[in-house]
Amino acid sequence: MKAIVHVTLKSGVLDPQGKAIGHALGSLGFDGVGEVRQGKVIEIDLAESDPARAETTVKSMCEKLLANTVIENYAIRIEA
Repeated sequence: MKAIVHVTLKSGVLDPQGKAIGHALGSLGFDGVGEVRQGKVIEIDLAESDPARAETTVKSMCEKLLANTVIENYAIRIEA
């Protein structure tokens, strides 16, 4: 199985990289771009056949290492 984790900053947390991306897009002539928030995607191959158990394991990974839950949100997608 494969787990795909999307980690993003919580709303209200300053995102200087997102601001820089938004500014650069405007400088390149892309009009109409509002707020830009950046994040990260983490793909994990798992030796697991039960999707529920895989999600529980990946949630534990997120809580312990992959996301700083004080300032970041995460979303998990499990693919067979």
